[in-house]
Amino acid sequence: MANTVERDPASLRLPDQGENHELFDRWQQFGDQRAREELVQRFLPLARNLARRYAGAREPFDDLLQVASLGLVKAIDRFDTGRGAAFSSFAVPTILGELKRYFRDLGWSVHVPRGAQERALKVQEAQERLTTRTGRPPSVADLAEYLELSLEDVLDALEAAAAHHSASLDAPLEDGEEESGTLVDAFGQDDPHYELVDDTVTISAAAQQLSARERRVLRLRFVKDLTQTQIAADIGVSQMQVSRILRRALSNLRELTGQAELESD
Repeated sequence: MANTVERDPASLRLPDQGENHELFDRWQQFGDQRAREELVQRFLPLARNLARRYAGAREPFDDLLQVASLGLVKAIDRFDTGRGAAFSSFAVPTILGELKRYFRDLGWSVHVPRGAQERALKVQEAQERLTTRTGRPPSVADLAEYLELSLEDVLDALEAAAAHHSASLDAPLEDGEEESGTLVDAFGQDDPHYELVDDTVTISAAAQQLSARERRVLRLRFVKDLTQTQIAADIGVSQMQVSRILRRALSNLRELTGQAELESD
């Protein structure tokens, strides 16, 4: 989700562990606030790097950095030097956890169940990765295959993601022109998501041309999200036969709908 080149936190040049241990002793044993502040300053680049993972997700970077910094402070206060581990190995999951909680609990405009929130964030991250990898936005089938989710789950996640943000009707409408108008001016325009509805209806209609077994296997794979092995046990054939049925069914759907992006696994 980042709009900048992301660096692996492990690649950052972090402060010397021996010096850190001395600072932690001064803070934890004697309550030395200067030692605590020094630790914050030393590891602030790590927090900044982790915050950049979520830059471009419509939240201002300064807000993300503040959340990451809070996670850093919590990590400093909770770190146990007696375990012998490097502080960074404890700080990274603590900071990332704070960022993820921020997105789950504070970043949604309407109430969305936590499970749906987490799935929506995974789908959004997958969209970014697949777009970077292939140079084009992924289809719903691409996302389902990448995340090993059903088509239905991906569609639900995309719908939930739409609830992540709200916008004022007076917000400027960006269209590359000086006088772009406001969001309310766009009312009445065609919603591009209608194309997804059309595609769904088209595929559903085309599926009626398949055999009953092919329709059943497709439903078990993409709606029930069963593995090929589970499907084989359910319908009483081998996993290899299930694979052939899926390939044949999807090939027929491609011919019937003209969509070359349908894939089995």
